[in-house]
Amino acid sequence: MNAAANAPDVIRSAYAQLVVTDLAAARWFWVDMLGFHLQYEAPGILCLRGSDELTHHSLVLRLGDRPALDHLAYRVRTPDDVDRAEKFFTDLGRPVRRVRRGEGTPGVGDAVRVVDPLGFPVEFFYDIDHAERLIQRYDLRHGAEIARLDHFNICTPDIPAAYAHYKSLGFGCSETIEGDEHELYAAWMYRKQTVHDVAFTGGAGPRLHHLGVATHESHQVLRAADLFGSLRKEHHIERGPGRHGVSNAFYLYLRDPDGHRVEIYTSDYYTGDPDHETYRWNVKDDRRRDFWGNAVIESWYKEATPVLGLDGTPQPIADSLLDESAVQVGADGLG
Repeated sequence: MNAAANAPDVIRSAYAQLVVTDLAAARWFWVDMLGFHLQYEAPGILCLRGSDELTHHSLVLRLGDRPALDHLAYRVRTPDDVDRAEKFFTDLGRPVRRVRRGEGTPGVGDAVRVVDPLGFPVEFFYDIDHAERLIQRYDLRHGAEIARLDHFNICTPDIPAAYAHYKSLGFGCSETIEGDEHELYAAWMYRKQTVHDVAFTGGAGPRLHHLGVATHESHQVLRAADLFGSLRKEHHIERGPGRHGVSNAFYLYLRDPDGHRVEIYTSDYYTGDPDHETYRWNVKDDRRRDFWGNAVIESWYKEATPVLGLDGTPQPIADSLLDESAVQVGADGLG
């Protein structure tokens, strides 16, 4: 029996929990400017969600001493899949901790938290409190009008190992960036029927590269850039607006007050057909990261958020095996 048969049935990327050093500043960025809705607030913690989302949250901001990723979370199909996740990662010899309702993130039921083979803190859960869908509450929309969490992008030094791990969890692969000898520089993998729930950027890791949050239309991406510019806060804009080659999505990358990166993202495509084939980009194709050939700045390749272990201490970081940014001098402006 293959590993995927023993794996938990993951539905989708569900939420991320970030450590921030100033909750008021984080609330300004994520709620006032990006348009997340505040679902829950308590001393030291904010739970946020997009207008389309029925679950209690898709982003949690927790107060701490230094910026970090506390954990990523995937929703699984049944309560039994939580048990299956516990066994799957225990059998891999990975750190595993059971988290009962009330012990972990507000609104989340029984869950399992692990440090996966890539060094990332990941939670698997089924039960979560529900909330009113706000998709037609146009009176509440503001900022970039974020609709939902779309994906995680993680920095890892070994892209083939990341690909193999997520393949063992039953993920499909929509697109890759590969060298002339099919060396794997990046991959986009999915469970929900979009381009990705998780993507891998080659680099020192484990680190969180960015969270991808979706809007309905490209003008909302442009509006976000205009809002930051109008308030003389344009330094929060790191890259874009532009259109990706990989995924075809229209994008804007921003950095929050603690340096966490977020991508505002729209207009990718459906991957649900069973004969969907992986689209393979060559690493020398200038259009892969930006379809219009615009340069990718160095910070986008080199800077990312450290991650925590189950005990709350930073995970050690290893250097990458392949460096996509050093392949050529061209669209990326590096090398």
